[in-house]
Amino acid sequence: MTHPLVVLQPNAAADARKPAWLKVRAPGGPNYSRLRRLMRDLNLHSVCEEAHCPNIGECWQEATATFMILGDVCTRNCGYCAVAHGTPVWEDREEPAHIGRAVAELGLEHVVITSVNRDDLADGGAAHWAATIRAVRAHAPACRVEVLVPDFLGRRASIDTVIAAGPAIFNHNTETVPRLYRVARHGGRYERVLELFRHARATAPALPLKSGLILGLGEERDELVATMRDLLEVGVSILTLGQYLRPSPRHLPVSRFYHPEEFVELAALGRDLGFAHVESGPLVRSSYHAKRQADAAGTGVAGSEPIVAGAEPPPSISGHPRLEPASRQPLQ
Repeated sequence: MTHPLVVLQPNAAADARKPAWLKVRAPGGPNYSRLRRLMRDLNLHSVCEEAHCPNIGECWQEATATFMILGDVCTRNCGYCAVAHGTPVWEDREEPAHIGRAVAELGLEHVVITSVNRDDLADGGAAHWAATIRAVRAHAPACRVEVLVPDFLGRRASIDTVIAAGPAIFNHNTETVPRLYRVARHGGRYERVLELFRHARATAPALPLKSGLILGLGEERDELVATMRDLLEVGVSILTLGQYLRPSPRHLPVSRFYHPEEFVELAALGRDLGFAHVESGPLVRSSYHAKRQADAAGTGVAGSEPIVAGAEPPPSISGHPRLEPASRQPLQ
């Protein structure tokens, strides 16, 4: 079912008129306070806070969080993102152990780890990524580790380093359609995203792949569907779709607000196209209900059973043919 909407003009006044379905309860509660205190005590960052996620109250109250490693300053300046950008100076060699301890203390069954872009580092931070994954496995062996990685500027060696550490789900957000990359994703390339997934699929065929798109940046429906098809073709089996919310007047304007019924329709379309699971809604973010997403997709991956490079995929993971191993050419 579709719902007719007036396309809002891209200005600050339009952004201020958020529909009622985008209102959320202010964060609070004992679990929220406990997790916030733990993050401060261990000097940890979360994308929930840094990216101004609207679901922070709900997720933290349920004792789930997305840990953001490698600092809170990104080397890129994407037009939609609230994370600070500039020249990173932060370094904490104890961070992997701290995250492992936090996951164990919270008793998490599924954890999401992400990071800022660190284009200033030779490996993009891949070694730190691997150390963090291994630390979580050491402190909480039963916890399933989902990684939401940057593109590492297309470095295959960095992607291989992360995969070799044994994540249970490999996620990279596509964010928007190819036409909008120049204005929205400074430093990013659409083809690089697709090649990242091709390489991950060829390196570890059994590893479930996931990606997310934010809607309301000016994409057309046919562009959105074409992007969904592209992601299926490179092996993505779990897709998230959510509404873009402008973090500040300095960021890209919202071109339109999608009605909840439109998100329901897009979820059905995604399933019809072949995605194993589509999480779609106005407030959906890549890590929102991540454990439920993985369970619903039927990944069948336990925390104590990391995916290893070269393993054969279960035929039902994504519902599309396996990809043959790609050649080891540098990503563009």
